[in-house]
Amino acid sequence: MSFQLNQAAVMIVMVAYMQFHTTVAKNTHVVGGPAGWTIPASGSDIYSSWAATKTFKVGDDLVFNFTTGKHTVAEVPLQGYDQCNTTDRTHIYKTGPATIALTKAGTRHYICTFHCKMGQKLSVNVK
Repeated sequence: MSFQLNQAAVMIVMVAYMQFHTTVAKNTHVVGGPAGWTIPASGSDIYSSWAATKTFKVGDDLVFNFTTGKHTVAEVPLQGYDQCNTTDRTHIYKTGPATIALTKAGTRHYICTFHCKMGQKLSVNVK
């Protein structure tokens, strides 16, 4: 009887661990895939198309692969995203590659301060 109780307790702990482990697992998303964070050659919707195929969760990381000095990543509000304006940016990353942790749910907006008007911008919905 004691052995069965111990075995049951071990199983409960293992199931609880697996549940916890899957809920805290994070993903690393390389923005733009193999092309990285660069001026879109095929139109300005390349980053929105890329983001549409991903699920972003709190705890995940975004990796912006770019050459330092050629690009930047600025986190901006929606108006800054729409107008390619960095006045109200919350963060700017000037050294590539830049890794940004998604620490809260909601929509986050990122632009290149040099090339936003050429379509180098990304909006993600974090769950």
